[in-house]
Amino acid sequence: MPVSDRSDRYPTRLSEPAPHIERTDPTVWGQVSTPELAEFDANGFATIPDLLSADEVAAFGAEIGHLAADPVLYGDERVIVEPVAGQVRSVFQVHRLSKPIAELLAESRIVGLAEQILGSPVYLHQSRVNYMPGFGGSGFGWHSDFETWHAEDGMPTPRAVSLSIALTDNYPFNGSLMVMPGSHRTFVPCLGETPEGHYRESLREQRIGIPTNDDITFLAARYGITQFTGKAGSALLFDSNLMHGSSNNITPYARSNIFLVFNSVENALVEPFAAPQRRPEHIAARDFTPVRSLSAERHLVDQVR
Repeated sequence: MPVSDRSDRYPTRLSEPAPHIERTDPTVWGQVSTPELAEFDANGFATIPDLLSADEVAAFGAEIGHLAADPVLYGDERVIVEPVAGQVRSVFQVHRLSKPIAELLAESRIVGLAEQILGSPVYLHQSRVNYMPGFGGSGFGWHSDFETWHAEDGMPTPRAVSLSIALTDNYPFNGSLMVMPGSHRTFVPCLGETPEGHYRESLREQRIGIPTNDDITFLAARYGITQFTGKAGSALLFDSNLMHGSSNNITPYARSNIFLVFNSVENALVEPFAAPQRRPEHIAARDFTPVRSLSAERHLVDQVR
């Protein structure tokens, strides 16, 4: 279907300011059975205190340490470095570089969380490891992931969730994630056309597809701000349209996490709604095969380190 003929209920990347859009799509599409997810519909997020054991935290911490130190990966398009410190900021498509992470994401305790919320089989839209080193880790400005995924990847509706699994302790002072409870119910159209090929720079410092200060002031007054803190092994599951961000880390305490994005197979990507071209597959997957099917066929990893 030509882009001009498509219905777009979440228009963004506009030339002039537009009113916020109140969401009509459900937040919870399925049946919630995990107690920690009980408030997901109201808040747009849920905290799972002990998703990983201490031994698993140690093992995955060592795994992502190896990835960050691997000289072969430097120069790979999947590796993003800090704009100031020059250290590794993110490694994308990490499930194709790490067999343990590929096996983890397919486990029922992981993929089952997404299936409960999204009410369907799910596929992996994106995987990455985020590193926030001490004394120089850059934060992420306020944003809605869905705004970017809709505009630049062609995700039709906010029927996707992100799972952030902490591999280090998250303190209030080392750049831990801030979220606005309930803000997933409000879509904020953003200003400015999407430049061609800008995606890599935006992963270092996002300047396109971000709300204005007035938008954030309004949302903060309406919804408030809270913070995801907790020990290593805890996790945050959150809606794709939840407004969130983090500050710089000027402490000695590094912060790192495994970040997995699950999208409903019934919400598969189409052509971008507000960008001249698709982003690469390592940022926005276009293999919509359910995770559980891929796990059964042992095809999750095609390039293991």
